[in-house]
Amino acid sequence: MGLLDNLENQAVTSMLGGSSNPLAASILQMIQNQPGGLQGLVQSFHDKGLGGLMSSWVSTGPNPPMSADQVHQALGSEKVKELAESAGISPDITTSAIAQLLPGIVDKLTPNGQVPEHSSVMDMASSLLKSFTEAKAS
Repeated sequence: MGLLDNLENQAVTSMLGGSSNPLAASILQMIQNQPGGLQGLVQSFHDKGLGGLMSSWVSTGPNPPMSADQVHQALGSEKVKELAESAGISPDITTSAIAQLLPGIVDKLTPNGQVPEHSSVMDMASSLLKSFTEAKAS
């Protein structure tokens, strides 16, 4: 593992478990509520022409960020607005944050380079959500 991979993993671990991050929690809830869960999100990206990008996050290689246009293409403006409202931040900031957070979240939910069974994803997402709740409480 290279230095950049190590730094990226530390940053994602910090974002996901080291502090309260309402947007990351909202993204995890969005994945949980997606028809088909993570597999449904993966399929949605493929359907919208972003399959290569999603595949890079699922694989064990680097996790390139999304562009703002790709965020809107993949999720739609309404979903971005919903996530912004739930996190209490502006849609523009939300778009940039999703572009940075979503690759790391998908990577953490696919640790072996494959989309796990739906129940495993739910367990991992629940564990990550619990860490957000605990961070908020302290």
